[in-house]
Amino acid sequence: MATSEELRKRRGSAVARGVGSVVDAYVDRASGGTLTDVDGREWIDFAAGIAVTNVGNSAPKVVEAVRAQVERFTHTCFMVAPYESYVAVCEQLNAVTPGGFEKRSALFNSGAEAVENAIKIARHATGRPAVVVFDHAYHGRTNLTMALTAKNMPYKHRFGPFAGEVYRVPMSYPLRDGGLDGATAAARSIEMIEKQVGAENVAALLIEPIQGEGGFVVPAEGFLPALREWATAAGAVFVADEIQTGFCRTGDWFACAHEGVEPDLVTLAKGMAGGLPLAAVTGRAELMDAVHVGGLGGTYGGNPIACAAALAAMATMHELDLPAAARRIGAAMGERLRAIAAGDPRIGEVRGRGAMLAVEIVQPGGIVPDPVATAALSAACHTAGLLTLTCGTYGNVLRFLPPLVISDSELGRGLDILEAAFGRQVSAP
Repeated sequence: MATSEELRKRRGSAVARGVGSVVDAYVDRASGGTLTDVDGREWIDFAAGIAVTNVGNSAPKVVEAVRAQVERFTHTCFMVAPYESYVAVCEQLNAVTPGGFEKRSALFNSGAEAVENAIKIARHATGRPAVVVFDHAYHGRTNLTMALTAKNMPYKHRFGPFAGEVYRVPMSYPLRDGGLDGATAAARSIEMIEKQVGAENVAALLIEPIQGEGGFVVPAEGFLPALREWATAAGAVFVADEIQTGFCRTGDWFACAHEGVEPDLVTLAKGMAGGLPLAAVTGRAELMDAVHVGGLGGTYGGNPIACAAALAAMATMHELDLPAAARRIGAAMGERLRAIAAGDPRIGEVRGRGAMLAVEIVQPGGIVPDPVATAALSAACHTAGLLTLTCGTYGNVLRFLPPLVISDSELGRGLDILEAAFGRQVSAP
């Protein structure tokens, strides 16, 4: 087996430079809450492939289902010769997503593709052009989803021009908006929509219930319900991007459930299929069915292997009660993170929900972002064998996304490494 050093050299002459990696170790195998690299080193996983392996890597039911499906057939294209597993995944999504109304689903390959199709559906159903998104949002790397995304580097820099009829309004960000309550923050955003876009022009209002790449920003209570109410009154489609928050990650099957918000459409991906590429749009039947036959689809969308994996992953989520597991992880991690924060003035805020937690790193004495210290802390974790990620518009947020099947022992070891990293990194290098 090649070593990480050998693979780094091969990568330099084979892989495009624009594809980055968080660490330079190469994975050989993974299970539960750990990864093992080709050099035999074990890592505690606080990334889960960016909230993908919620059921853990190589989850037994997923492995069994994928193996069985590969032996039967690998691809026909659902638009050409359909198969039961696509229908079964849609049935499950219609059942578990928020809202008691009749629903339909369509399957795709990636989160960005799901978002693109949600916008297509909203525009087609309403006959309107405008899409409203929020500061700090992240929705993908295609041309339209880059337009929907807030942060320039690395996602948008020199990739324009971007799709039009996209309008950005303020997000509820309690640490940085003076602690506005949810209703007040929503009123500020709604006023901007009505004055600068016009309610009658809005096809879709698109929001992450908890922002992901933007910094794990948790809006103030009441913000999402107020926007939901406005969208209904304005005849706009309320689209929840649950790509990173979905499938038990936040302690509910979907983050919208925390405040009882029922989106018209929800975009799904990441944790749905245990690591295989699968995405979806699920929503109100009258919206989903408004699109003409042939208007939705794609060659690989709802591939039978990915569908088999998704059915097995969702069965695992039910069987292991992974929403409860996420809440337990969140309670344990939150307690440790708050204890660290109490003794470290660089932590401006501990935030998140369930097993989607973060600390925002600032210069002591205020809320000025400190991305240099954040990078140093993350690097210290990597050196000690803890896989962590950074995020945020300012690059100053350490985020934690452990698999929901991580053991108490693995979680404790990871938190010990994190605490030691804060102890060592007294100041940025």
